[in-house]
Amino acid sequence: MTELHLTPEGDIGKATESLEGPATIYLAPGTYRQKIHIKGDGVTLIGAGREATVITFDDYARKLHPDGREYNTFRTETVLVTGDDVTVKDLTIENAAGSPETKGQSIALFVHSKRFYGENLCVSSTQDTLFLSPFPDDLVARYRGFLPEEKLVREGQNVHLFKNCKISGTVDYVFGGARALFDGCEFVSLRDVRGTCYVAAPSHPLAEDVGFVFYKCAFVGGGADTGEVYLARPWRDFGKCVFLGCRTDVSVNPLLFDKWGDTERDKTARFLYSGFSSERPLSPAKWAKEMTKEEADACLSKVEAMLSYPRAVD
Repeated sequence: MTELHLTPEGDIGKATESLEGPATIYLAPGTYRQKIHIKGDGVTLIGAGREATVITFDDYARKLHPDGREYNTFRTETVLVTGDDVTVKDLTIENAAGSPETKGQSIALFVHSKRFYGENLCVSSTQDTLFLSPFPDDLVARYRGFLPEEKLVREGQNVHLFKNCKISGTVDYVFGGARALFDGCEFVSLRDVRGTCYVAAPSHPLAEDVGFVFYKCAFVGGGADTGEVYLARPWRDFGKCVFLGCRTDVSVNPLLFDKWGDTERDKTARFLYSGFSSERPLSPAKWAKEMTKEEADACLSKVEAMLSYPRAVD
């Protein structure tokens, strides 16, 4: 097994360019200002703690790329993962661009992996903080020739797990079509001058029967004002989010969910919930579904099945 130790003067991207697992990279405390691509399977990246080790960059969608075109959302990421069975722990991944109202989207972490496990991470940006592939089919067609295939297409099901993480942003800051579990995570909605925040923007196809599962997570304001935050809105028809035993503060709108502007995705979105604890009375959107105990238990059984792979949560 390969083992590397890097300091902030080291080039993580160069180290991961051709690295194949099993391999572990340990990052010393400090700030690593660089874009990173983890290509190899079975790679583990471990920091010295999410306050101590910070990987940061500041690309944004409306910035002009060296190829003469704008970066677009999907070239802005600070960390890109395309290897399978990748683990990232005990560090912060940040896109520091800010000002999404003028700069557009800015991804911190882009996961395009069959199996990914993040633990004790801080993932921080504003709009579109965390992308969990696959892409919606229409975007695969749109971005052919613009994005490399290794970043755009991946057959089969992607399973992404996040445990005890802090994820912050403003608009659609957890988005994509992966099967993902967030276990005991904190979602912090920052101030956005446009006035409304959205945490999750799922784009799952109808065939995906798990979607994004938020289990015993907290949704809190970190600058967003009272009632400015919606937990989810469907980026595409059939997007699925399940909230089990979660907690909300006064920043979260009592409706909890938004149908996405003037669309009719309230007719197709699959938003389910059970056991909310809130600092204010809730009146969830009527098109969302409150689960029975039996349905919630069945969902948890599916989630447990998601954990049965080599990088499973303990």
